[in-house]
Amino acid sequence: FPTFFSQLPDPAIEDQGKDYIRPILNQYAAVCVRCPGYGTRTNTVVLIDCQGRVTFTERNMINADVSQWETSTYEFKLHS
Repeated sequence: FPTFFSQLPDPAIEDQGKDYIRPILNQYAAVCVRCPGYGTRTNTVVLIDCQGRVTFTERNMINADVSQWETSTYEFKLHS
Protein backbone atom coordinates (compact mmCIF):
# COMPACT_ATOMS: atom_id res chain seq x y z
CA PHE A 1 0.00 0.00 0.00
CA PRO A 2 1.20 3.56 -0.63
CA THR A 3 2.52 5.33 2.45
CA PHE A 4 -0.25 7.96 2.46
CA PHE A 5 -2.72 5.30 3.70
CA SER A 6 -0.85 5.29 7.00
CA GLN A 7 -1.91 8.94 7.43
CA LEU A 8 -5.65 8.15 7.29
CA PRO A 9 -8.00 8.99 8.83
CA ASP A 10 -6.83 12.55 9.27
CA PRO A 11 -9.13 14.42 11.71
CA ALA A 12 -8.01 17.79 10.32
CA ILE A 13 -9.22 16.81 6.84
CA GLU A 14 -12.42 15.22 8.16
CA ASP A 15 -13.29 18.40 10.08
CA GLN A 16 -12.92 20.68 7.05
CA GLY A 17 -16.32 21.90 5.93
CA LYS A 18 -18.20 19.84 8.51
CA ASP A 19 -20.50 22.73 9.41
CA TYR A 20 -21.42 23.09 5.74
CA ILE A 21 -21.45 19.53 4.41
CA ARG A 22 -22.89 17.58 7.38
CA PRO A 23 -26.37 19.21 7.22
CA ILE A 24 -26.48 18.56 3.46
CA LEU A 25 -25.46 14.92 3.87
CA ASN A 26 -28.00 14.40 6.64
CA GLN A 27 -30.77 15.93 4.52
CA TYR A 28 -30.04 13.81 1.44
CA ALA A 29 -29.20 10.58 3.28
CA ALA A 30 -32.79 9.95 4.42
CA VAL A 31 -34.74 6.91 3.23
CA CYS A 32 -37.17 9.20 1.41
CA VAL A 33 -35.82 12.61 0.39
CA ARG A 34 -38.20 15.52 -0.21
CA CYS A 35 -36.60 18.89 -0.84
CA PRO A 36 -37.41 21.67 -3.30
CA GLY A 37 -36.13 20.53 -6.70
CA TYR A 38 -34.78 17.21 -5.43
CA GLY A 39 -36.25 14.06 -3.96
CA THR A 40 -36.72 10.32 -3.97
CA ARG A 41 -38.47 9.07 -7.10
CA THR A 42 -37.69 5.35 -6.90
CA ASN A 43 -37.49 2.85 -4.04
CA THR A 44 -36.05 -0.63 -4.62
CA VAL A 45 -36.04 -3.67 -2.35
CA VAL A 46 -34.23 -6.91 -3.22
CA LEU A 47 -34.90 -9.95 -1.02
CA ILE A 48 -32.94 -13.19 -1.44
CA ASP A 49 -33.72 -16.23 0.68
CA CYS A 50 -31.35 -19.08 1.59
CA GLN A 51 -32.65 -21.17 -1.32
CA GLY A 52 -31.76 -18.51 -3.91
CA ARG A 53 -35.29 -17.22 -4.51
CA VAL A 54 -35.26 -13.52 -5.32
CA THR A 55 -38.05 -10.98 -4.94
CA PHE A 56 -37.26 -7.64 -6.59
CA THR A 57 -39.79 -4.89 -5.87
CA GLU A 58 -39.54 -1.35 -7.18
CA ARG A 59 -41.78 1.65 -6.61
CA ASN A 60 -41.56 4.56 -9.07
CA MET A 61 -43.07 8.01 -8.86
CA ILE A 62 -45.24 8.81 -11.89
CA ASN A 63 -44.77 12.19 -13.62
CA ALA A 64 -42.95 13.70 -10.60
CA ASP A 65 -46.24 13.61 -8.66
CA VAL A 66 -45.66 12.52 -5.04
CA SER A 67 -49.23 11.21 -4.83
CA GLN A 68 -48.83 8.80 -7.79
CA TRP A 69 -46.67 5.68 -7.54
CA GLU A 70 -46.41 2.49 -9.59
CA THR A 71 -45.10 -0.73 -8.01
CA SER A 72 -43.56 -3.63 -9.94
CA THR A 73 -42.49 -6.96 -8.46
CA TYR A 74 -40.39 -9.66 -10.11
CA GLU A 75 -39.59 -13.08 -8.67
CA PHE A 76 -36.97 -15.48 -9.91
CA LYS A 77 -34.45 -18.08 -8.72
CA LEU A 78 -30.69 -17.64 -8.83
CA HIS A 79 -28.73 -20.27 -10.75
CA SER A 80 -25.94 -21.97 -8.83
